[in-house]
Amino acid sequence: MKSIIVLSAIVLASSIVLAQASKEDQDREKKFQEHSAAATADTSKEFGWKHAMVSGLNLTQISFKDWAAGGDNALSYTLYLNGSSTLNEEKVNWGNSYKFAFGETRLGSQGIRKTDDEIYFESLLIYKVGVYVNPYLSATLRSQFAVGYTYDNAGNATSVSKFFDPGYLTQSAGVAYQPIPEVKTRIGLGVREIITSQFNQYASEPGSTAVHKTRVDGGIEWVTEASFTIAENMTLGSRVEMFDPFKAMDRLFFLNDNLITAKVNKYIAASVGVQILNDVNVSPRTQIKQVFALGFTYAIL
Repeated sequence: MKSIIVLSAIVLASSIVLAQASKEDQDREKKFQEHSAAATADTSKEFGWKHAMVSGLNLTQISFKDWAAGGDNALSYTLYLNGSSTLNEEKVNWGNSYKFAFGETRLGSQGIRKTDDEIYFESLLIYKVGVYVNPYLSATLRSQFAVGYTYDNAGNATSVSKFFDPGYLTQSAGVAYQPIPEVKTRIGLGVREIITSQFNQYASEPGSTAVHKTRVDGGIEWVTEASFTIAENMTLGSRVEMFDPFKAMDRLFFLNDNLITAKVNKYIAASVGVQILNDVNVSPRTQIKQVFALGFTYAIL
């Protein structure tokens, strides 16, 4: 009799466990189907082109008159234009993003010096074969508008760059993965070209006396982008870009761009940005740029 009771208890417990496992499987399958349906619905109802464009002007000014503690008059500005144009279709997503920025400052009697200068364009074509993982093709261009200088202790200027000298062009193909709407990452095989005309040190091999106007490296590209809303009026954007050439794996190109933007109102915004760059073709040391800005912003599109 005891053995029958024990056996019955075992059977009952097994049935409960199996029932719970079956229910968990059903719930898991239901959530997966709901997520897939939501993803399909979200993309299907936003077919066609979508454009966005934001321009802005950041200003900083300080002046002194009979100021006993000392100081230099200063005036600086930065103009920027950021935008994107994205075509979303049932099987294809083609995104184009661009950024243009230029800024100068005048400090005391030192004259006008450039503080910001950037031309950036990226085109990314994704072919949709799954919910999360899809093949892609991409092309990225980076350069600048004006002549760049370095200054010695005496204030003497030496030109080190100019428009499209250098210019950086990267093309790649691989696999893109988007685990959540806020994070996109991709990895693939690519080609990175460095184009120069006068300042050939950017395209020449480090440590070599040979001069080259262009340089082409094949390698592995990895790009991750994230965008989060951290408050009602505050966003955080971050981009990590790496390119590792096959013939010199120790010369890894690394770029990390981070920006926190807080909107004061419709037309005024404050931002804090930190950019970290490691490129041994330019400098053996890691470069860091930090910017705090408060200025006017306007959404054109």
